Amino acid sequence: MVSILGISAFYHDSAAALVVDGRIVAAAQEERFTRIKHDANFPKRAVDYCLAEAGLSPDQLDYVCFYEKPLLKFDRLIESYLAYAPRGFRSFLAALPIWLKKKLHLRREINKGLNGQFTRRIVFPEHHESHAASAFFPSPFEEAAILTVDGVGEWATATWGVGRGNRIELKSELRFPHSLGMLYSAFTYYCGFKVNSGEYKLMGLAPYGQPRYADLIRDRLMDLKDDGSFRLNLEYFNYCAGLTMTTRRFDELFGGAPRKPESPVTEREMDLAASIQVVTEEILLKMTHHIHAQTGQRNLCLAGGVALNCVANGRLLREGPFESIWIQPAAGDAGGALGAALFTWYQLLGNPRQPAQPDAQAGSYLGPCPDETSIRNYLTRVNAPFEYFADEDECCCHVAEAIAAGKVVGWVQGRMEFGPRSLGARSILGDARNPEMQSVMNLRIKFRESFRPFAPAVLQDRVQDYFETRLHESSPYMLLVAPVRADHRTPSTPDNFNGLDKVKAIRSDIPAVTHVDYSARIQTVDAKRHGRFYRLLKSFEALTGCPVLINTSFNVRGEPIVCAPEEAYRCFLATNIDVLVLERFVLHKEQQPKLSPEQVDEYLKQFSLD
Repeated sequence: MVSILGISAFYHDSAAALVVDGRIVAAAQEERFTRIKHDANFPKRAVDYCLAEAGLSPDQLDYVCFYEKPLLKFDRLIESYLAYAPRGFRSFLAALPIWLKKKLHLRREINKGLNGQFTRRIVFPEHHESHAASAFFPSPFEEAAILTVDGVGEWATATWGVGRGNRIELKSELRFPHSLGMLYSAFTYYCGFKVNSGEYKLMGLAPYGQPRYADLIRDRLMDLKDDGSFRLNLEYFNYCAGLTMTTRRFDELFGGAPRKPESPVTEREMDLAASIQVVTEEILLKMTHHIHAQTGQRNLCLAGGVALNCVANGRLLREGPFESIWIQPAAGDAGGALGAALFTWYQLLGNPRQPAQPDAQAGSYLGPCPDETSIRNYLTRVNAPFEYFADEDECCCHVAEAIAAGKVVGWVQGRMEFGPRSLGARSILGDARNPEMQSVMNLRIKFRESFRPFAPAVLQDRVQDYFETRLHESSPYMLLVAPVRADHRTPSTPDNFNGLDKVKAIRSDIPAVTHVDYSARIQTVDAKRHGRFYRLLKSFEALTGCPVLINTSFNVRGEPIVCAPEEAYRCFLATNIDVLVLERFVLHKEQQPKLSPEQVDEYLKQFSLD
């Protein structure tokens, strides 16, 4: 038995993943355990979980892998500072302490995180090698083209290559400071959202606007080539040398200072979001056409933070040259931990690979799983009234009836998801047919911006009844956007709404998951991957005839997705969730002790706005 622990840390979304004899045994982000959103510290608790899941101690590990080469990354930091000196001195000083304390002493940090018990080899693949490995090795393909796109690794900001069998070969790269991830994050910052987490908001905002600035972006900010490579005009960007993403020239070009966080969103931000989204999609299409021409491959694997742009992914699938696309569900840096471990097993150790069907990611259900004994003990200890359903079908029917009656359900089942999406294990669920549900869930439960869209979970065998997807197309990881079918759209959508008020228009018979451009970020649900979540959807379909539910992450704004039943119960009490389902335990809000407004405020203050 060969056990390999992968680690990503000290930048964004620290995580750990454990691979044993080539099988992904466990993977989780540190934030889920510490309750600190995007926790970047060494993933001590995630490591402990992975080892416990496999029944291993640190001294039984054969390899530990870190997802990038820290010395090469430090080389970029030094060279960037020297290139912009003395202008980049403040930025250099801000970055230096964590390098001197931790990043330049990774062997020491890893040794400390493993309680001084690991004495064997530590492997350091390059950042984009880890991304590429996370994309190709769990995929169902024997061979495929690979594209990785993010902000920056050591020097690379995008790479492409080919995976065959048990090997990947990266053939070309785009290098810092020219970065599609940084470009998108610059607009995220300028529109008043938080870099490295607000990109989802920018993507969700884009359909409210018009791409009025797209030509300006193409003409003034970049020199874009036919192969998708580009050079940015760095006079408009400050991330190389400063503590902000953009410069005053950027402000002048786009009509003023950046939007202040939490201030009203204006038409300018909507149009900027639409513009950078269109340009991002165009760049990715150029990249994929070039890669297809160079490789002749039928399949494509994607990873890196930009691969979480599900609107662009949907367009790549519809308009791109590849027959099939597989995207790593934890496409950002967290997934680098998994990629590093798989890279070591296949690429460095040379072990044979047999692609798994439908993939080797196990639905991305790779986190902790609560057992019913511990749930019962906890609920009894806190005097929480509950009903236990010994029969699973009866439980699913009961919950389906509650959703059909307009109730919002918190749903905790099985192993927690690895990656940023809730996929039916740590989810908040609602009736997609209810026109009020989108605003109710955004404002009264998630405590987030009203314009944010919700994703539909839809039965795999009914997806084409509701959405314009290719025959037998699956999207189990909620990473593709598809249009709602015309026969489900409202015949005469009101056009008298402007700006963010567009969200009030009823656009389809599943209005709560239909975005203002008639699109939806779909999750297809099947019996093999999704277990009890599939059976719930089947129960809801049998009751209502509709195979679609709202599926959003079980958390409030600024909070990591809940991990343990205790966190789910506290979130349930502090929000307007009506029903909580912990495995087969069902709790109704009206039977629970009520929190005071002060207790609710105290709960929400734990989490910074995100």
